[in-house]
Amino acid sequence: MNGVGGIGGAGGIQQILALRQQILDRSNLLQQVHTQAQAPEGPAAPQGPAGQFGDALQSALSDVTATQRKAEALSSAYERGEVTDIAAVMLARQESGIAFEATLQVRNRLLSAYQDIMRMGV
Repeated sequence: MNGVGGIGGAGGIQQILALRQQILDRSNLLQQVHTQAQAPEGPAAPQGPAGQFGDALQSALSDVTATQRKAEALSSAYERGEVTDIAAVMLARQESGIAFEATLQVRNRLLSAYQDIMRMGV
């Protein structure tokens, strides 16, 4: 048996190198997305706890919307044949789904906290 793990010859090595490059490219893309998500957008004027919370919530919702639009654009481009990397399309769709689920969980927690506060006796 020649080659590594039953993959023989130069063709097998080329396939392995191509897969390695795809993995590295996707890793770099994820690092860029992660870096952009953590980058500060600029100095914010302190408005008190309520203003800061509202701004943070609005920013998070804007990020979720942007993620969903990106996934929709990639899906549409793939359907038109403009994008050939199905992995990038699926990754964007998964990111969109996870962002939506996280937003839904935050909304449920906020609603539950609001209902608990409203049931409190004064």
